[in-house]
Amino acid sequence: MTSARLTFGMLVFDEVEVLDLGGPFEVFSTAGRLARTADDEPLLRVLTVAPTDRVVRARGGLKVTADHTLDEDPPFDVLVIPGGVTTAVETDPAVIDWLARRRQTSLLTFSICTGAFLLAATGALNGRPATTHWEDQEELARRWPEIEVRTDVRWVDDGDLVTSAGISAGIDASLHIVGRIFGEQLARRTARQMEYGRS
Repeated sequence: MTSARLTFGMLVFDEVEVLDLGGPFEVFSTAGRLARTADDEPLLRVLTVAPTDRVVRARGGLKVTADHTLDEDPPFDVLVIPGGVTTAVETDPAVIDWLARRRQTSLLTFSICTGAFLLAATGALNGRPATTHWEDQEELARRWPEIEVRTDVRWVDDGDLVTSAGISAGIDASLHIVGRIFGEQLARRTARQMEYGRS
């Protein structure tokens, strides 16, 4: 458990799944509002990073304006990789190289849903347990047989890597991460503030 201020850096991209992005963002930003540092700053801060253009169009057409682009390479402590339709970003060397590099300098890396495919493309999941959306577990295992793909779980915590199943499971895993890093009391307060029944 820590009382140090941490910044969570979330990748955003065209066709990102709205709840994969919004659910964890809400958990981490709510926890930041509830827990303050000694100088009354949020204990958690969230920023978003887009590949090139700051404005991305999420699934369903929602426009999201990122705080930064990959070129700006902002500092953060925890790398968060949401899912969605990941085909374009998965084959973008700039995105995969950035993720691989930033994973090495992050205290924790967290993927939601098909964000696991982006993490897998960096090689970070080789020889490790992981999960993704139930519809995509078979494909993840087929494309990366080195990964121990776990089914029927909401998330997998493997130390410096946390992967969650699909969409709403990202909220549960985010609350787990808040509890793990900042203490279960803050995780409970955050869930209550969000009026969210934890799984």
